[in-house]
Amino acid sequence: MTDFYFIRHGQTEANAIGLKQGIINTEMTYLSETGKRQAESLHAGFDISFADKIIASPLQRTKDTASILNQSANLPITYDKRLLEISYGDWDGQKNKVLEEEYPAVFDHVLNDVLPTYVNEAGGHAETFEDVIGRASQFMVDVSHQNPDEKIIVVTHGFTIKAAVLAAMGSPKEMMVIEEPDNTSVTKITYTTATQAYYLRYYNRVVQPGF
Repeated sequence: MTDFYFIRHGQTEANAIGLKQGIINTEMTYLSETGKRQAESLHAGFDISFADKIIASPLQRTKDTASILNQSANLPITYDKRLLEISYGDWDGQKNKVLEEEYPAVFDHVLNDVLPTYVNEAGGHAETFEDVIGRASQFMVDVSHQNPDEKIIVVTHGFTIKAAVLAAMGSPKEMMVIEEPDNTSVTKITYTTATQAYYLRYYNRVVQPGF
């Protein structure tokens, strides 16, 4: 079996002002000073030297988070495009609050986030929830076959982690049952190739004494 420790990147300026970052990779989506401190805090509270390697999304905010986490462990790092954030199409870079006001029918107003039907409004090759669940699932299956019995640190994005969890839950019909995890939180999923079974071990853990 392979253990995946999914870590969401540290906060960015775009996070702080409520933008949908999607796959944008500009300075506004790089780690802010707050995000760097969050990553340093996780580095201090979560020793990743037990792991075999790091696989990260190729966007700058995840690369920098991985680098900070790895400054003591010095694990090998590779990048995988399947770990990219969901692309919201033409909504990438737009303010979430404005979009929710303009398109209320495609938002969950408890989570203040898009419903799967958002793709009917967003345009610009917006990804479906199923698209991201599919690539997150295929990532875990492929990496498990290539790295049996290893422990993998995965530095990625909020929706991508949600998608991995939904994949582990069997892609439930109600996809708003779980919200995106916090910045620099850790989620553990185990996949066993022998039985093709997922296990969600914990979700959205943040650094605290005794982590």
